[in-house]
Amino acid sequence: MTGPIEEYAVTTVAEWPEGLAAVLTGAVDQARAAVAEFSGPEAVGDYLGVSYEDPNTATHRVLAHLPGYQGWQWAVVVATCAGADHATISEGVLIPGPTALLAPDWVPWEQRIQPGDLSPGDLLAPAKDDPRLVPGYTASGDAQVDETAAEVGLGRRWVMSASGRAEAAERWHDGDYGPGSPMARSTKRVCRDCGFFLPLAGSLGAMFGVCGNELSADGHVVDKYYGCGAHSDTPAPAGIGSPAYEPYDDGLLDVMEKPAPEAPA
Repeated sequence: MTGPIEEYAVTTVAEWPEGLAAVLTGAVDQARAAVAEFSGPEAVGDYLGVSYEDPNTATHRVLAHLPGYQGWQWAVVVATCAGADHATISEGVLIPGPTALLAPDWVPWEQRIQPGDLSPGDLLAPAKDDPRLVPGYTASGDAQVDETAAEVGLGRRWVMSASGRAEAAERWHDGDYGPGSPMARSTKRVCRDCGFFLPLAGSLGAMFGVCGNELSADGHVVDKYYGCGAHSDTPAPAGIGSPAYEPYDDGLLDVMEKPAPEAPA
């Protein structure tokens, strides 16, 4: 990313004492000398201009020639007072210019993992008090009860919370297999009516299922209003080139015996 585009604009000093403005503006050599003393003469680049903080203070900017700091500037603040014939150096700092290369914004560690980052062998534990999870319940010992309970997730230590399911549903609905995707918008048929659509169990089954068509979104959770050209109700094309007709193999040859030559008269 590049540095901010800042306005170094207090250029009108008509209302300030003329002597103070002249002293502050004339401190260019002092500002350059301060930078050279701090970082060496080779670090001092072209003079970029001056801006005024108040009637007694101004900032001179000089391009920085430092490895790894392309586009950065030295900002040297000078000050003076009424009756003085020279300015003094208040401070000098290195600041990013409009084209400076800056490091990306810092991101907390727990927010750095992105979808798709997990690789084989990686371990990614859920965050403490993860709002997507709530405690599950242990088995009762009754086979019939436990079989029914297993369908809604009972018997596991953790199950997804209502907010976790809502977040997942929103991702799936807005994702590549939702009704707003380019594939879904290209067809009028939807998964809800497709023979390859396998509805999910539980509350999410009202909106989602898994595609079982190996030529389409096979194995992916799809919104029931997603659709594609491989719907089970898609008719076969008609007309020339239709697969409804047997192809003609023009590579086959009919072998015929050569007739015997006629005897000369």
